[in-house]
Amino acid sequence: MPVKLGVNIDHIATLRQARGEVDPDPTGAARVCRSAGADIVVAHLRQDRRHIQDGDLFELRRLFKRGLHLELAAVPEMMDIAVKVRPDFVCIVPEAPGEVTTQGGLDFERLEKAALKGAVSKLKKAGIGVSLFIDPDALSVRAAKSLGADAVELCTAKYAKATGKHLQQAELERISLASYLAEELGLELHAGHDLDYGNVAPIAQIPHMSCLNIGFSIVARSVFTGLKSAVAEMKRLIVSAR
Repeated sequence: MPVKLGVNIDHIATLRQARGEVDPDPTGAARVCRSAGADIVVAHLRQDRRHIQDGDLFELRRLFKRGLHLELAAVPEMMDIAVKVRPDFVCIVPEAPGEVTTQGGLDFERLEKAALKGAVSKLKKAGIGVSLFIDPDALSVRAAKSLGADAVELCTAKYAKATGKHLQQAELERISLASYLAEELGLELHAGHDLDYGNVAPIAQIPHMSCLNIGFSIVARSVFTGLKSAVAEMKRLIVSAR
């Protein structure tokens, strides 16, 4: 099966929020992304509302009857919003106050697993697919399965930041091993974080990979080439990698 491209539109909203105006409109950006070949629109509603706003989610759901994924922290407020919006998938992600971006996968040793399992159950009862954003290791993959997740999104940050072929290959092998375990356990496989035009191909080539979620590098490229061109270029790289 071809690997799907999910485009995260958070940083379109970041630019809008910088001036508190209506432009650039994230929902308009989502339309462009889909017209350029994106299979999925991704948005992260943070608790501090630094970019995506609640209203954006409802408008996105109105515009797209399929192919809407949300990223949310496993807190009651966010779970309630997800049930109202009813996206196709929710990826539960860690959030730390003041972080610039997500720092890594869910820390299952520190998390209250009962609360997380309750959040997963609530989403699934609403007919929403559930993914957990995890580090690429066996413990995390097995924890996701035990909590009832439908999918895992493997954090590719360490791979993307690895310097030198040896370190990069080691991180790629970690992701590959985690992907095989996820497939063995019946979990759909997603990946993302810090993927860009120079490093996406090896991740797209991993067996059983279903979806790559990419945001910042596409929005950054779009400043110079336009959003439609930036999305189309990323889509071409993913397709050609397979």
